[in-house]
Amino acid sequence: MILKAFREKSNQKFVNNLLENRDQNVQNKKVRHVGVILNQDEFSDPEPFRSLFKEFNLNSPKNTVVFFCEKEEDKRAQWETYFIAKDFGWSGKLRNSELHQFVEEPFDMLIAFYNENRPELHQIVAMSKANFKVGIHNHDQRLFDLILELSVSRFDLFKLELRKYLTILKKI
Repeated sequence: MILKAFREKSNQKFVNNLLENRDQNVQNKKVRHVGVILNQDEFSDPEPFRSLFKEFNLNSPKNTVVFFCEKEEDKRAQWETYFIAKDFGWSGKLRNSELHQFVEEPFDMLIAFYNENRPELHQIVAMSKANFKVGIHNHDQRLFDLILELSVSRFDLFKLELRKYLTILKKI
């Protein structure tokens, strides 16, 4: 238990360092491929995002949805990628190769669609090489370029608001 607390503190220090050194200049280019981070406890269906990709004409094969699961036995076979708390080591080290690949991918937009305040989720957002980061919670404003204060249960409103802001920003 004590080691877990030390590991979390180490990872939080790593995240704070990433956020302090983050380049906040967002490139003004159209969104072509998207990464999505979901918390399985809050939103467990990737299909609304797949339909959002089609609706926004984002048909890249690089579009990826990843899920955070509390325990490994919670994973579902249809998910592209999942990760659990045990996939995080000390000082920001990732033990899951698929998750490492996800954070290294230079997505045009990253959508963090979760409300729960989980350090693992924040770490993935902070580590991501995505150009433009969208979140729906306000736990740490440094994580995102655009924050839409919504509940995960309001996906239709999220889709409307996202379209509105991406149109204003000339990203779609």
